[in-house]
Amino acid sequence: MNKEQKTRVAFTIATIGAALISIFFTVRRRRKQQESPSSSCYSHSEPKPQWTFKRVLADNSYAPFKHLSCNASENGSNLHPFEAEITALLRNDQPEIELSAEKLELKDSYVWVETEMQLKELVNVLSKERVFAVDTEQHSLHSFLGFTALVQISTQQEDYLIDTIALHDSMEILRPVFANPSICKVFHGADNDVLWLQRDFHIYIVNLFDTSKACEVLSKPQKSLAYLLETYCGVITNKLLQREDWRQRPLSAEMVLYARTDAHYLLYIAKCLLLELKQLDNENSCSDDKFHFVLEASRRSNMICLQLFTKEIEASPGESAALSLFSRHQSNQGFPSVSNETQFLYTVRQLCTWRDLMARIHDESLKYVLPDQAIVALASRPLASHAEIFNTIVQIDMNAEIGLSSRIPSPSAVVDSHLSDIHHLLANELVNHGDIYSVILQKCLGQNGSCKLNIFNYALLVNINPRPALSYKHSSLKNPKQHSRKASRNLFVKKFSCKSPVYHNCRIFANDGRLLCYCDRKKLEWYISRDLAKLIEEEPPAIMLLFEPKGRPEDEGNDFYIQSKKNICVGCGEGSHYLRYRIIPSCYRIHFPEHLKSHRSHDIVLLCVDCHEVAHVAAEKYKRKLASEFVIPLYVRKVIHPGQETENPNDEGGVSPLQLRTAAMALLRHGPRMPLDRREELTETVKRYYGGREISEEDLERALQVGMSPHERRKFEKKRGISFKHSMENAAAMPKRENHADSAPSRMSNGDPLNFDTLDGSYANAETTGDNREDSFGKPSLASDLAVDGATSNGNTILVTTTDYDEDSTQAKHNSKLSLLGHGPHGKQVVDHLLKEYGEDGIREFCQRWRQVFVDALKPRFLPAGWDVKHSGRRDFGDFSIYNRDKKQLLQNE
Repeated sequence: MNKEQKTRVAFTIATIGAALISIFFTVRRRRKQQESPSSSCYSHSEPKPQWTFKRVLADNSYAPFKHLSCNASENGSNLHPFEAEITALLRNDQPEIELSAEKLELKDSYVWVETEMQLKELVNVLSKERVFAVDTEQHSLHSFLGFTALVQISTQQEDYLIDTIALHDSMEILRPVFANPSICKVFHGADNDVLWLQRDFHIYIVNLFDTSKACEVLSKPQKSLAYLLETYCGVITNKLLQREDWRQRPLSAEMVLYARTDAHYLLYIAKCLLLELKQLDNENSCSDDKFHFVLEASRRSNMICLQLFTKEIEASPGESAALSLFSRHQSNQGFPSVSNETQFLYTVRQLCTWRDLMARIHDESLKYVLPDQAIVALASRPLASHAEIFNTIVQIDMNAEIGLSSRIPSPSAVVDSHLSDIHHLLANELVNHGDIYSVILQKCLGQNGSCKLNIFNYALLVNINPRPALSYKHSSLKNPKQHSRKASRNLFVKKFSCKSPVYHNCRIFANDGRLLCYCDRKKLEWYISRDLAKLIEEEPPAIMLLFEPKGRPEDEGNDFYIQSKKNICVGCGEGSHYLRYRIIPSCYRIHFPEHLKSHRSHDIVLLCVDCHEVAHVAAEKYKRKLASEFVIPLYVRKVIHPGQETENPNDEGGVSPLQLRTAAMALLRHGPRMPLDRREELTETVKRYYGGREISEEDLERALQVGMSPHERRKFEKKRGISFKHSMENAAAMPKRENHADSAPSRMSNGDPLNFDTLDGSYANAETTGDNREDSFGKPSLASDLAVDGATSNGNTILVTTTDYDEDSTQAKHNSKLSLLGHGPHGKQVVDHLLKEYGEDGIREFCQRWRQVFVDALKPRFLPAGWDVKHSGRRDFGDFSIYNRDKKQLLQNE
């Protein structure tokens, strides 16, 4: 039996022993609990090491995290303080990465850094190095946000273990060294380390080489540190030690060895990987391939540095966890069935809210306070007594797999101290008035609170303003209007926000191992189901294409598409809800050439409701500016029935399409019951559309359809149930027009064909001829699928066709894609103008203008890495892509 097997056997025995001890104490506590439920909180007798910190940057309150500010006059910022330095490294086409480390055996000696003087001495040593390796160990079980318990730093000469618990308030001494762009910091899998160092110490990494990213570029079969240690150094480590309690002091000999090993060999591993990258660059130096392996590894590594830590703050604490549990319950993922799903969801929400608040107050992880399975079990069946609740939780934990959970007492000390809260909550007796936030907060941390105040939960009392709005029963409302607006906002969030994560961060690799993009699971499954790719990693999912794709992201300068993305608002970092927001408004983008808009997620971002409103207001303002700049009206101002146009340009004919539709609807629904003067006013509005002649009910029904888009028509028919039989009957009775010999007889459309004047925005209906609808071969013209077909002979009007009636169908087929009530016609004319005057470069410049409007209005702090105002949007499509322009032209000519 080798050393590794002995270690694993010993760890397994220790784990089983811990489980037996836990069960023993659980039985004793259960008997004690049944006799008399505990009323005091364990936090008074079981202090945590992190409670000795004098200052914390990320507390357990609902206030957002503030990053280090480069401006001394500012008290915290949400911009990256070293963005300029990192960006400069990203733009460097020839990164200077010099690693000369030799493979050194692990010595018995190391430096344990636990005083401020020792830390300053270490900074002096590191400032003279050109490169050093870094690793961190975290503790997350008995902490709400988690904290860094140990930092390992290795140079070519020495290994340093920094006691970050003892030196928590002095770790800022390391900031200048880590932010020095002339010193390379070597990490493995630095995505979390970068965020943790920001969260705990305001330490920001500048100039990073990540061996995990190097493995990606080299297409290694695995990229774990354990794999690299075994492959390059012949060292086998026990990764189960990563789960140990790194708060304990002193550390065991096994933990010290594990911590030293991760950082000690990292410099040598990085050197080996760098040599392989350089070798590939040399082999490809004579080819036309633009891919540079060293540059790509450096770029991917430094992109990690641009990440910013954010606290995941929900509008309603525990809401996302509750919805996730309910969704998994509906999918029967190992959860029991329930008879009343409404009551079940309500109870789950209350338990998740209670768990979230108690975890913040006691500085514990959600998993420790109350596991998901326990919440589902408690909400699935009525429980009458403390003993039943206690036994249910214990039974759930005893049924869990032996592992990390075996070292967690069951129930947790939080539940043990506050079991009566759960009992009252399940009986709907916990909150009789006010909101659950205030009730629990006062009960635990108030003047006579049962729980201990500490540096992490004190902010819950101080930062009252940013607290979430949690209300189950409301007392008298002092400001009904404010409450109504708040309720409306919450309803909007519930109805329109994304119901599931938008970014799944699944990866697609080319057949040579290069990362092509991140995508969702659906796209991944599409490739796999067609045998176009193979699955190479399970979690997070990744596939490798089995064919040669057209182009690479680096060929197109699209760094954005090979970065993972967070499901948060890019403006403020809100993570509890978000909506998709299109930076380039749809009224313009829908008219872009297909190859400039297909598969383009760069300009679709996630925003919370508040940021969405700010961005929307700015966009509407800029639309008005564009309307003035291009002299293209934003709205359709007037519509006129065919044959009612006047030659006198000063004649005020026609009517607004919105006024026309509103008047026609009102007259159809309430005409006989209206006051006479109001009915006459609305009738005159409709008459102006028909040139002043008397109107019938059929005219009113036809007026309702003027300029409707297909979506509006379907929605209108479904909602109103208004019959269009009169207009169709009239259309069928109209004499046939003469068209090309090969074309089918044309019929009058349900809605009227329209044209409008581009100078003043007034519209007039016009009859269409066969020449407008068909090409010289008698085939439907491509333009017939658009709302705006082309200019008439005078150059001032643009023909708009709304619907055509198909005699073989019982329903009208609507060819118009635009609504005359929106900005569609305006957007079509603007895009046509840009393409005519400036070509596709004009479209790209137009997109950049919109991105700048978005950035200026919102000042987004959490845009995905690689997002750029000057993003080109250029893309090459494969020979068989439907977006290939040459192929599309060929299909149209056939």
